[in-house]
Amino acid sequence: MGLYLRKTLDNKAEISVWKITETEDELIKLSSTPTDEMEEISLIRNENLRKQRLAVRALLNEVFEDKVYLSHHDNGKPFLENCITNISITHTDRYVAIITHQEEDLGIDMECIDRDFTSVREKALSEEEKEDLDDDDERLNEQLALYWCAKEAIFKRMSQNKVDFSEQIHVEHFNPKDEGELEATFIHKDGYEEEFELEYITFDRHVLVWVVG
Repeated sequence: MGLYLRKTLDNKAEISVWKITETEDELIKLSSTPTDEMEEISLIRNENLRKQRLAVRALLNEVFEDKVYLSHHDNGKPFLENCITNISITHTDRYVAIITHQEEDLGIDMECIDRDFTSVREKALSEEEKEDLDDDDERLNEQLALYWCAKEAIFKRMSQNKVDFSEQIHVEHFNPKDEGELEATFIHKDGYEEEFELEYITFDRHVLVWVVG
């Protein structure tokens, strides 16, 4: 399938999504992965995870005119060694997605809503957020997936260790739609609060959430 979606946002960030339909060998050919990255990927035992990593590389080749070299900080945050563009990455078994911007910090997360997100209620939501949950089971699972993706996107944006999702990241009440906006607050350990506006879209039983700035 290859490139599934590519769009430039009003704030000049760009989102790109790759649908994984290729075999691992096909992705290896498409990805032109640098030797050191390929050695790292080859050590991954799970085939799906290897394919996701290769699909990320194939997507980077599609988006960037020149070869870019992907690396990660000690906290896991990705960066491009030979390019000043900021990047955030997310992947599922069927899709990988990146968001890029020349200057702004950003974060992106994606999940398949066919997964069971029941555990998110207890491990990631505040008492106030729990009160806002929907009673309908199908809508509830999608709502929990959006909560999780929103908090993960902000977590990636902040790039801090040991963040308590239920205490430090608060998402305002929302009703899930095909696409929309979310408001959230990140509370630093010293009590300082930062407010963020996130956007999301849903497609093919997936939710994709991002934050820029």
